[in-house]
Amino acid sequence: MTTKSRQLSLKQRGLMSFEAQMWLFTRLSALAMYALILFALIGALVMGARNDMSFADVMRWAFMPNVTHVQSTNVPDLAPWASVFWKLTAMALMFVATAHGVHGLVVIADDYIAGATGRKIVRLLNIVMMVSMVVIGAIVIWTS
Repeated sequence: MTTKSRQLSLKQRGLMSFEAQMWLFTRLSALAMYALILFALIGALVMGARNDMSFADVMRWAFMPNVTHVQSTNVPDLAPWASVFWKLTAMALMFVATAHGVHGLVVIADDYIAGATGRKIVRLLNIVMMVSMVVIGAIVIWTS
């Protein structure tokens, strides 16, 4: 028995809908978080953390590459850890994680809120919460 392949356009498949794009965003943002965490972990190991820091401190750096995470260890030189490069890496990780988490909250809220008005209110509150968290996180990262 042979099967006939379907010739559907992207619009007919639904791949260009907002929901499909957000589904893709969720998957890609999770991969981006893994990549950024792995990058920070490798960075910590390359910069000599494997000799001067405990495993817990290395993992702390991997999940939030901020110089305040190595100040309390016995790393002799903090200058490489306080660079703009690592602050931008921390910002990228914070932004991707926040956007991923807020999108997850919106999806969960959509499952439980029946009315369109309620969903719009929850989405607006989530956007306000995301912007607030990103601004506060940026202040903490750049002033520490």
